[in-house]
Amino acid sequence: MKSPLELNLNYQGKKTGFGKIKITAEEVSAVDERIDMTWAGTKLDKMDFFGKSDPFLEFARENPDGSFSVVHRTEVIKNTLNPRWQPFSVGSQQLCNSDDRRRIRITCQDWNKSGEADFIGCCDVKVADLRKASLPVDLELVNSAKAKKKKSYRNSGVLHLQHLDITKKPTFLEYVSGGLELNFVVGVDFTGSNGDRRKPTSLHYLSPTGNMNEYQQALWAVGSVCEQYDTDKMFPAYGFGAKVPPNFEFSNIFNLSVGSPTPECHGVAGIQAAYQQACSQVQLWGPTNAAPIINAVATLAEEEHRRIVSQKLPCRTYQILLLMTDGILTDMDNTKLAVIKASRLPMSIIIVGVGKADFSDMEELDADDGLLRIGNVVAMRDIVQFVPFSQFAMQPPEVLAKEVLAEVPTQVVEYMYNYGLPVMSAVAGAPHR
Repeated sequence: MKSPLELNLNYQGKKTGFGKIKITAEEVSAVDERIDMTWAGTKLDKMDFFGKSDPFLEFARENPDGSFSVVHRTEVIKNTLNPRWQPFSVGSQQLCNSDDRRRIRITCQDWNKSGEADFIGCCDVKVADLRKASLPVDLELVNSAKAKKKKSYRNSGVLHLQHLDITKKPTFLEYVSGGLELNFVVGVDFTGSNGDRRKPTSLHYLSPTGNMNEYQQALWAVGSVCEQYDTDKMFPAYGFGAKVPPNFEFSNIFNLSVGSPTPECHGVAGIQAAYQQACSQVQLWGPTNAAPIINAVATLAEEEHRRIVSQKLPCRTYQILLLMTDGILTDMDNTKLAVIKASRLPMSIIIVGVGKADFSDMEELDADDGLLRIGNVVAMRDIVQFVPFSQFAMQPPEVLAKEVLAEVPTQVVEYMYNYGLPVMSAVAGAPHR
């Protein structure tokens, strides 16, 4: 462990007086367990003049340098001195880096509209101690400032751990080794903004020399990895945003193998062949609507979701949609709603931005700064990874594949984790023990 990195914060060129940010790093443990907990409190200190308190809890893990970092925060319970917070789950990697002996500091605070919470009290605990203890576990909240002022001070309330369940959290490799298949689905943008496909400037231009355009390169890089996780190598592939023969009516979603009754192609080579055929047959049009293809893949995922969740059966198929597009979406709100709906299903979305257009819509869907939302509707988890192809145009294909698929293992495990789904035995299809 190296010393923490400290950086001075500056504002509009001014380099002093704005504080510092400290960055610490440590190797993440390979072991991860699911820790389910339910906490309550009694006789908390009264903090509000016209009411009681609005308490919430913060869980912070100890860093190697002795400092603490908040890793979980409960909801606020309004106007009570005897709160009972909702049950929650947290991974042991997140809570204590899977080190049972590491201190966890639980801080109880009083929420205020101003945003500045008032400190009620705190206590330290270790997962090792909780494993051995009998429930409920009672922990006194201590406010050291109050303790110094009053000799009769005892505590600022008591926390009660009412429920604790610790179970091993399977890894992505365990799910795949157990028989989980990744179903690779492709969606290609055939809107007019890609440019006249007959001209070398078009993003859909097929070079007579055999040089692949950006769509072909992205498809090959990502598909070559994904097809290793699917036994039959049959992948649904669609186009969207074009006029399609024989009547050349506009279609928001059509089989990439134009004229075929099925969207499935055999392997990445089959998808490439269907793409080249589509380029010579369809008429690029518009608008750019991504919601229909996301909803189509979500329908496949919904079938699997309904089958497994009610009975906690192992998941057999996880959908990965590779969506390749050249820019701004016409149906952004509908696309956001489609992604939010899909976030509760066994499904991930990889978006590769082709060309040099404005990709701000895609970055919003990626939602790296928080879960995607529209109004009061919030995604259950982050399922989108966006990568602009231009950043990897001069890199080997495996570099692009690594970047776009980087979040998929975490997304797969998070889906399984959220619904408590077991690993499937590769032989019998039974839960792995």
